[in-house]
Amino acid sequence: MRSTLLVVTVLLAALMLTACEQRKADKIAFDGVYFRSTANKLDKKRYRFEVSVAPASSSIAGAREAGRYEATRFCIENQGTSRVDWQDGPDAPDEALIINNDRLVMRGTCAP
Repeated sequence: MRSTLLVVTVLLAALMLTACEQRKADKIAFDGVYFRSTANKLDKKRYRFEVSVAPASSSIAGAREAGRYEATRFCIENQGTSRVDWQDGPDAPDEALIINNDRLVMRGTCAP
């Protein structure tokens, strides 16, 4: 009984480590920085969204591209398109960017 429990515990630990390594492999660095980014819908149709990227102070250029990437993923997953029409986007001049609490905030619409 004890040996079975030990084997199961070791197998579960190995499985958990494998899952952690897979998450690291899925991460992409932008301008040499790994950013935390999220995309959230702003309406029920899921066409309009907001992307938040942190830490923006590490690299504004990298944060812009991480946000662009997250927006593209969001639109592909929710609308089946990679086209984005930006309202507050990554191509805006530096002074027009929305940065709150070290988070770059961008808004757009998934274009059909």
